[in-house]
Amino acid sequence: MKQVLTILKYALLLALSGLLMWYAVRGQDMSRIGEYVREADYFWLFVTMLLSVLGYLSRAYRWKMQLDPIGHKASYWDVYHAMMVGYLANLVLPRMGEVIRCSVLRRSSGVPVQVSLGTVIAERVIDVLLLLGLLGATLLLEFDKFWSYVMGLLTDNYESFAAHQTTLLAIAAIALVLLLLTAYALFKNLERLRQNAFFNRIVGLARGLLSGVFSVLKLENKGVFLAHTLFTWLVYYLMDYLAFFAFAETYNLSMLAALAVLTFGAFGMAAPVSGGIGVFHVLVQATLLVYGVSKEAGIAYALVVHGSQTLLVVLMGGVSFVLSMVKSGRIARRGAAALAVATTADVE
Repeated sequence: MKQVLTILKYALLLALSGLLMWYAVRGQDMSRIGEYVREADYFWLFVTMLLSVLGYLSRAYRWKMQLDPIGHKASYWDVYHAMMVGYLANLVLPRMGEVIRCSVLRRSSGVPVQVSLGTVIAERVIDVLLLLGLLGATLLLEFDKFWSYVMGLLTDNYESFAAHQTTLLAIAAIALVLLLLTAYALFKNLERLRQNAFFNRIVGLARGLLSGVFSVLKLENKGVFLAHTLFTWLVYYLMDYLAFFAFAETYNLSMLAALAVLTFGAFGMAAPVSGGIGVFHVLVQATLLVYGVSKEAGIAYALVVHGSQTLLVVLMGGVSFVLSMVKSGRIARRGAAALAVATTADVE
């Protein structure tokens, strides 16, 4: 039953991605979109892919910095390969890549999954805070553009919102009541839960996660960690900006436009769907509309940028997967050999 529910969940997420992609291209001239894709200057896309490689290398080093101070000295390449395998998995299994990369690192370096997962959560928290800062900067620096765009959308859809206002308020009220009831039930049964073995396993897992989350506070060189964090996001920004030069309609867009594309595109990539497919394309297309780029050119930009980065993850993640499996096999064979030697010695 659990497997059926898991398959159903991923099938629904895949259907959602497909629905959003349909929404992004509906009513548009597909031949024109194809023309934009064919005529793109792929030199600039190649440059963005090279930059992306630097970003991944930096991101792996940052993760290693989190693992070192909590007593788990994994080699840089073990950390890098585990991370890339996780990114590869996210293309198929949304949000499972974080767990999978921690599992790969456990097999290659012996780092407990709950501890490494805690460092990944800390990494995500830092990235979310930076992303919120970028969102605030984008809305502040381009307030007039986005205000006009949003007000135009609200004006066009006012009657639709007004007609469903009661339903929307009812849904929000029900969700709030259910949340409060759940919190109350947990509080009332806390003592009973503490005697439950499964609950205690969850608590143990949570403690391991917290150990990883607070690894940031134990960093030996916080300045280097911050530098790698900023460098990674600078790479993302330059990738979006340089990709503008690949298309005639985006060629003259400003650096502030690239900041907006980075911000809203990052929200799309963070969505719990396979590789951000659909959500990324819709948000990037909508962002470029604010800057006067046609829907066809906007979706072509999103398709090519997302496609090139996906291809890179497949290539790099595939290589890392093979190398990780080879090393895991070697470790397993060494363990079996050591066990055989020990058994023989006991017999003698």
